[in-house]
Amino acid sequence: MGNARILNTYIHQLIETSTPEAPAWNIEKLRAGKPNTWNYIDGCMIKALLDLHGITGDDAYLDFADRFIDHFVREDGSIASYDPKAYNLDNVNAGKTLYQLYAITEKPKYRKAMDTIYSQLEGQPRTVEGSFWHKLIYPNQVWLDGLYMAQPFYMQYELSFRDGRGCPDSLHQFEVVRERMRDDRNGLYFHAYDASRESFWCDPVTGLSSCFWLRAEGWFAMALVDTWELMPASMSGERDILRRMFRELIDAMLPYQDGETGMWSQVINLPNIAPNYAETSGSAIFAYAIMKGVRLGVLPESYFEAGRRAFQGICDTKLGEEDGRLTLDGICLVAGLGNTDHREGTFEYYMREPVVRNDAKGVAPLVLAYVEMLRRERGV
Repeated sequence: MGNARILNTYIHQLIETSTPEAPAWNIEKLRAGKPNTWNYIDGCMIKALLDLHGITGDDAYLDFADRFIDHFVREDGSIASYDPKAYNLDNVNAGKTLYQLYAITEKPKYRKAMDTIYSQLEGQPRTVEGSFWHKLIYPNQVWLDGLYMAQPFYMQYELSFRDGRGCPDSLHQFEVVRERMRDDRNGLYFHAYDASRESFWCDPVTGLSSCFWLRAEGWFAMALVDTWELMPASMSGERDILRRMFRELIDAMLPYQDGETGMWSQVINLPNIAPNYAETSGSAIFAYAIMKGVRLGVLPESYFEAGRRAFQGICDTKLGEEDGRLTLDGICLVAGLGNTDHREGTFEYYMREPVVRNDAKGVAPLVLAYVEMLRRERGV
């Protein structure tokens, strides 16, 4: 695979210049000039490095991941800079790495830290439909992002330690999102939903935000396929529900895939409206999700090419070199809704958020897509 050497070099460059205190891929923290904390961005990257170790056997990835997470997790299972009672679903995401690291290292504190994070979900406030609030500071709001941040961890914990008692609840939260947040006209999902209909950014009747943001759509796709992967064969009916939702979403996305680059636009359904642009992180997420879906049998074989095209298009158009170092461009730094009047969720809002390089929200899914390409190449 022609991209292997370039990507391996790029990933090693990033980890060689990163520490738990200052990871090179966390552009938000670097720009803010603040000490690093337990956060979802690093969680994305460490999870990708662990998966890369799993397929390559390169212990440099495992050693770095272990040192990184070990830095935050204390011996009693508490986590530095993490407060479960902040009830922020983003903070659950890095907990996914604990399962892999505990299986390999058997460090008791990693097992205890899973309980610490689960304690957040036990108290997480919910909407009237039973969905987790995205954050305590966003009352009654469900964001697509939150499904990815929390549901795979939740499902895995329930299956590993609670005989699956909470699995129906996890499935219900996916079903609520489909019922409330999917647009029947094009099959896409709106970024967020306010069950109270009180937020300034939402439709007062439906509670929905106004746009289809690519990365949020991608987070939801990853949530579906990653959670499906965890579910045992005994949950065949539940797996069929997520399988249908996932294929339905991918089918809705494919008409918007760019014919030349294989990528998708920042606002998915308006690719020809300036200044919309081909966005790297969401495109990489869909490259990964589609190829993984094919590998797991959730999608037919014919879908693989769409994922491969997205991966190749990113490598061809967004992965380059500057001053002797590799760089990944075209990554939306952040996008959200609420609390301040400049995050109103309009097309113009998504266009004015910063576009950056080398942020893990783009790098990590590209690494995950690369892992899927390696799996394909090696037949595993």
